[in-house]
Amino acid sequence: MQSGDRVIVFAGTTEGRVVTEYLGNAGINVLACVATEFGRQFIKENEHIRVSSERLGEEGIRRIMKEGCSCVIDATHPYAVVISGKIRAACEDTGSEYIRLVRAESCEHDDIVTVPDIPSAVEYLSGTDGNILITTGSKELDKYTAIKNYKDRAFARVLSMPTASQTCADIGFEGRNLFCMQGPFCEELNYGLLKQIDAKYMVTKDSGEPGGFEEKVRAAKRAGTKIILISRPKETEGYGLKDIMDLLSKRFGIKREESSIPSRRRIAVVGIGMGNEDTLTIGARRAIDEADLLVGAERMVRSVSRGQDSFIEYRSDQIIRYLNENPKYRKIAVLVSGDTGFYSAAKNLMEQIDTSVFDAEVKCGISSVSYLCSITGSSWDDAFVMSAHGRDANIVGAVRMNSKVIVLLDGGEGAKKMCAELKEYGLDNAIVTLGQDLGQTGERISTGRPSDLMGTEFGGLCIAMIENPEACRKNPLGIHDELFIRGDAPMTKEEIRSLSVVKLKLEEDSVLFDIGAGTGSVAVESALCIPHGKVYAVEKEKDAADLIRQNKINFGAQNLYIVEGHAPEALDDLPAPSHVFIGGSSGNLKEIMGSCLRKNPKVRFVITAITLETISEMVRCFNELSVNEEEILSISVSRSKKAGSYHLMTAQNPIYIGVCTGAVR
Repeated sequence: MQSGDRVIVFAGTTEGRVVTEYLGNAGINVLACVATEFGRQFIKENEHIRVSSERLGEEGIRRIMKEGCSCVIDATHPYAVVISGKIRAACEDTGSEYIRLVRAESCEHDDIVTVPDIPSAVEYLSGTDGNILITTGSKELDKYTAIKNYKDRAFARVLSMPTASQTCADIGFEGRNLFCMQGPFCEELNYGLLKQIDAKYMVTKDSGEPGGFEEKVRAAKRAGTKIILISRPKETEGYGLKDIMDLLSKRFGIKREESSIPSRRRIAVVGIGMGNEDTLTIGARRAIDEADLLVGAERMVRSVSRGQDSFIEYRSDQIIRYLNENPKYRKIAVLVSGDTGFYSAAKNLMEQIDTSVFDAEVKCGISSVSYLCSITGSSWDDAFVMSAHGRDANIVGAVRMNSKVIVLLDGGEGAKKMCAELKEYGLDNAIVTLGQDLGQTGERISTGRPSDLMGTEFGGLCIAMIENPEACRKNPLGIHDELFIRGDAPMTKEEIRSLSVVKLKLEEDSVLFDIGAGTGSVAVESALCIPHGKVYAVEKEKDAADLIRQNKINFGAQNLYIVEGHAPEALDDLPAPSHVFIGGSSGNLKEIMGSCLRKNPKVRFVITAITLETISEMVRCFNELSVNEEEILSISVSRSKKAGSYHLMTAQNPIYIGVCTGAVR
């Protein structure tokens, strides 16, 4: 970079960073001066942009100007009058052109107490009661210690820098009285913080739109907090951001339409409730009205648009790609249905937003769950809530265990499928309240047993509340053998089955293979234990597979999937298991374990054996495969049998249980 043709920008504000990146991206050499290392992280250096965080006194400022510059842009904070005066004086001494970037003042607001300086704010607050949120920075925080009981009343929000937090701690602001974070902040965060500390007063400066002043005002009004405003020093000359951009464009021959303007852009992810005005929150409506681009499904955009540009898309990657390709849009509202925190696309989108480019905020909406309960006069605090929209869901298992279930459905076909499955699995006594196209012109509520609703034509957006007076939340471990449909297939007996399931150490979303499933007793008991997981019962005999199907229906194990075939070949198309139970291997134990380990090197095995040959094979596999042997148990069970007035114990065959886990190398 040649120093003589460079522009020096004192870039301590958002506008300073905008100007720096605007010039740099247009090929103009820029030296951006910031006060701290913390500040330099917000400006990306490249071949045209250099950043200095050197603490410059008057001589230092003169020095960098004497090294050569075409002009100096003072984009320091409106309240930084001392450093601004030094920059102006240095320009006069060195003959450098001085251009002041002035941030527009905010609109006047009622109920704001305006004072000339911090001592005046302290004097005012000294005659009040109630908690105080101080947002004027750490530099002059010591002045607030003059407030009586300040350690009990006053809370400070400062930049997240070690030096700032240490300065605060030295004067008694620490622990619960100190919040370290980088702004600007959205209305919801400001509101949440004010409510968290029960603030009656907030001391702030007029940082304008880039500093989030309006968001503070709106949050304070909602929270019932009075604002104490430190008035801004008067400036007699200067240019706004747009005027400076125009001036620089003319001076350096920059075509505005060809150069990106890298100011901070804002994305609001907005939950629009049911898609009508009645279910929009005030914050959501405001974010939509302020947006110059609406993004979302066509029905969502159509329902809330005020005539802005729109991009019809719901996939997060495509949304981000479009925004990156169209930097002209500065305020974007991405619309999602219902509530942003309830099975919403908002989560995935927020994870993909580049926070170095965008300021992102979320505006919550009214969920279909809340809406359904409100129009039916019900509640959802005692409901098990789940989603079957675009995902596998064990609705039968949830209804079997819970007296009230609320489930988002996959459209009209999903509603029909749910009713058919509830009837098939013996839950036709449940009462289904089904809402379709809620909030739309075709809104309809249908109520009845699953069989009553099976022939109904449903709309495209469906949610159901299912009430089951016969719900059972008992631990499913220890199902009595006689409750299973037996046939001629082998079955792992009750005590061994329960112990084996315990040894598996299943989690609620586990994926279990039951290989050599027989009657499916282990598969059924496991499926009932993990209603949000999946169990694959692998069985080579067709008659046995048919028994498993009957037991699956009999016990309501909707999350049990039957795979007919020989292992390990039958495992090829299955997902990776987290757990495997092997009750029968047909001499293929090593091959079966090897196949499972290839799918998941950390998989957990529980293996039962009754013959000496199988025990020997199990031990050999533990030694030869990449597994960590945990334990091998020998279990002998005896059952009582009546002989007249006496009880005799009848011994069952001894069973060996081996436990191991994959050893990842």
